[in-house]
Amino acid sequence: MTKDPLLMRLGPVVVRAFKELYDKDIPLHQVGFQSTRPEFEGDVTMNVFPFTKVSGKGPEPLANELGGFLLREEPVVVRFNVIKGFLNLVIADSYWMGFAREAGGRDILSFPATGRKVMVEYASPNTNKPLHLGHLRNIFLGWSVSRILEATGDQVVKVQVINDRGIHICKSMLAWRKFGNGETPRTSGLKGDKLVGKYYVEFDRAYKAEIEALVAAGKPKEEAEKTAPILLEAQEMLRQWEASDPAVRTLWETMNGWVYEGFNATYARAGVDFDRNYYESQTYVLGKADVLEGLKKGVFYEKDGAVWVDNSAEGLDEKVLLRRDGTSVYMTQDIGTAIKRFEEYPGLSKLIYTVGNEQDYHFKVLFIILKKLGFTWADELFHLSYGMVDLPSGKMKSREGTVVDADDLIDEVVTEARRMGGELSKLDDFTEVDKAALYEMIGLAALKYFLLKVDPKKRMLFDPAASIDLQGHTGPFIQYTYARIKSLLRKAEGMGTWARPVPPQRDEHPGISALLPEERTVIKLLHHFPVVLSEAATKLDPSALANHTYELVKAYNSFYQSVPVIKEEDPAKRAFRLVLSAAVATATKRAMWCLGIEVPERM
Repeated sequence: MTKDPLLMRLGPVVVRAFKELYDKDIPLHQVGFQSTRPEFEGDVTMNVFPFTKVSGKGPEPLANELGGFLLREEPVVVRFNVIKGFLNLVIADSYWMGFAREAGGRDILSFPATGRKVMVEYASPNTNKPLHLGHLRNIFLGWSVSRILEATGDQVVKVQVINDRGIHICKSMLAWRKFGNGETPRTSGLKGDKLVGKYYVEFDRAYKAEIEALVAAGKPKEEAEKTAPILLEAQEMLRQWEASDPAVRTLWETMNGWVYEGFNATYARAGVDFDRNYYESQTYVLGKADVLEGLKKGVFYEKDGAVWVDNSAEGLDEKVLLRRDGTSVYMTQDIGTAIKRFEEYPGLSKLIYTVGNEQDYHFKVLFIILKKLGFTWADELFHLSYGMVDLPSGKMKSREGTVVDADDLIDEVVTEARRMGGELSKLDDFTEVDKAALYEMIGLAALKYFLLKVDPKKRMLFDPAASIDLQGHTGPFIQYTYARIKSLLRKAEGMGTWARPVPPQRDEHPGISALLPEERTVIKLLHHFPVVLSEAATKLDPSALANHTYELVKAYNSFYQSVPVIKEEDPAKRAFRLVLSAAVATATKRAMWCLGIEVPERM
């Protein structure tokens, strides 16, 4: 992946310094720079402590000698200072101006192809309920990671596993059969996934009522929970499904069809899609033959008629893979599905599972088992674990209907965007269709950015008020800055001061000799963007990219408020600031694309 261009320039000089000053060879990859802390003078900082042994020098003498060498040999270094073992370098304004001019005419977040093929799994809904807030964090995270990997040169295959079988699905089916009176999405006016979810809740209500009746009749609660008639009926329906009972299968196909229509409508509105769907009703039979083959090879062992794996050497416990009756467990089908994917996609380099952190243990075991089975690609499996989303009132529970519905949430943020748009009164020449599209874009940006700006590993508290706050550290604030820049460039073009999309070359405006602090701040954030994107791809973490984008547009707004752009009388300075503005717009649009967020040309 592309590295920091300043590091690529200074790194070889540092390597040469060690050879000429100390007659020592150090590898280039060990040389690193970081942004200088704001309380010290400098643009980039090198920690020299790791090199004291090889140089035979103390940290401060070493830093001073390296700083002196860089000052003599590299024109972009104009001065340096040493704080203990840290070498702070001040980079010439000419370097930053040259970078800004080049960035004004190209996409600095464009990376060459890597030749890698990566599969990202996300969404993985159940067909017994509609998508909710927790799904949205998963979907937006997986989609953004897919785009970040694509932006940094990978070929990405986006997949989902649809959990379309099991007792939960039968609960919705049974409740519809008992209480639905033939209701359909068309007759009810409900989206198909919401209609099916309604009957999942209805099952739970009926189930609880039966438990209460049994307990009142004298049965212990634990026994009542196991013997409630409606639960026994659901279990019997599952057995009928597994036996391919025609009536049950027809009902299953019908209700799942309703759900898929509902899911697809939500996906389309959210702007996400998939290259391949895997259905649990087809994959649950996978893995059994692979486990039996592992048993034959001695990878697994048999106990009490069941097949087990012993992971005690890896610090984990024993795990059953096939029950004594020969039936599979979830781990078995995940083994088979992983193998199937690598067979279906030859050359697959990496497989990423976007799944909540309650499944951390499951994926540790899965990856160990696949490695024991001898699959070399097992080392390239990755669990993109993320924290759950809580409500202020507590954990969401689908069976009780206490979830934040995905469609309702999108409606809410779009409504708030519409209210804000009415207050701005800058859309008088927009048609109603254009306004609706803009409000949709702003609302989705608010929601996506709110969920992506947090480190995936952290558990989130969903605060509805904060999620629809269209000011401050939000997606709409970034959108507004982009639209402001585009408006500025259109105005400049109309005045004849921005007549071409291609920026001036490095030496076209020699009259500019120094940068203002506001300009320098913006350029340095822009300069660091490729590094941030590269790290986001390596760590599979969109939050760093989201937050860096915010810092960039915040710095640009400070620059815009305090430094004249179009009104600047000096033609060279005016042209440079327009180029810088264009570079910020280009980088912002590309970064937001990586987050799955659109930016409007006007707002």
